[in-house]
Amino acid sequence: MATWKHTEITIDGRFVKAQAPIIISASRSTDIPAFYADWFFDRLEKGYSAWTNPFNGVKSYVSYDKTRFIVFWSKNPYPLLDYLHILEERNIKCYIQYTLNDYESEKLEKVPSLEKRIETFKLLVERLGKGSVVWRFDPMILTDDISIDDLLAKVQNIGDKLKGYTEKLVFSYADIALYKKVKANLERSGIAYHEWTEEQMEIFAQKLSAMNRERGWNYTLSTCGEKIDISKYGIEHNRCIDGDLITRIAWKDQELMNFMKVKIEDVPAPSLFGDAEIPQDAILLPNNKFFISAHKKDNGQRDFCGCMSAKDVGEYNTCPHLCEYCYANTSKETALANWKCHANNPFAETITGK
Repeated sequence: MATWKHTEITIDGRFVKAQAPIIISASRSTDIPAFYADWFFDRLEKGYSAWTNPFNGVKSYVSYDKTRFIVFWSKNPYPLLDYLHILEERNIKCYIQYTLNDYESEKLEKVPSLEKRIETFKLLVERLGKGSVVWRFDPMILTDDISIDDLLAKVQNIGDKLKGYTEKLVFSYADIALYKKVKANLERSGIAYHEWTEEQMEIFAQKLSAMNRERGWNYTLSTCGEKIDISKYGIEHNRCIDGDLITRIAWKDQELMNFMKVKIEDVPAPSLFGDAEIPQDAILLPNNKFFISAHKKDNGQRDFCGCMSAKDVGEYNTCPHLCEYCYANTSKETALANWKCHANNPFAETITGK
């Protein structure tokens, strides 16, 4: 199911064709909330932004006229707190895929302190609601200095502090050999990484599942884009852009529900012989409502990605987090050069200002 229509916008007195997405991804390609929140909300106000296709270099336009929902991705979404009121005023709902790792001692990321990031997580939950901030520990990376038990200790520390603040933990195993950028970035920085074996994946999954149960977290555990089936440990394949979660958050938006082909129904009144009967696969909502999942996978994504279709408005080679395992930057130098271009022209129609 495509998540956009097409329209015409006016730029400098001329009409230009633009995509008009209903659902926006902001963004798999860069950290818009951390570094480009000012730019994004300025473009939202102006009604459009420009986007450069990473494969062919062709520039196209994105209109926000019909946007009803945004999925944010970030390692430091604190800047969003100053802008959430704009979404509320426009009746645009959102949720946040919050990558909250702990690689502080190893210096694999340039992010605020873990304590500060956990505080931000809780502040966002207080504004948006528990289901609207999803915890990601992504990727799980093995090195000479990080073992499986080290990773589990890191997860336990964060998991204990987020108890009561999130419903889900999403993770992936660092598949380094599959991604040339990741491999090149790690080797360029001299990081002694290890590839996960299937046996190690199983061991980690079993221990993580036991931890989730024993510590009373009761998080839904999910992997992102992983081929391995570890469902026997209660770990499912994730849908990061998830039609069901979108529905749970924005079910009152009839325009969005019509577009997604989701029917919101009333729970029948109890009969004389017992409780009300609803379909076995019904997903309950407030106010005695329910719906049946209409989620459809985006066939343009990887085989083991369960996301539905959404228009991503970010650009690669623009993220200054400079994570050592980055898949979105060709090099740190390129990312910093583009960040400087943005700083010189911060409200241009493209992220880079080019």
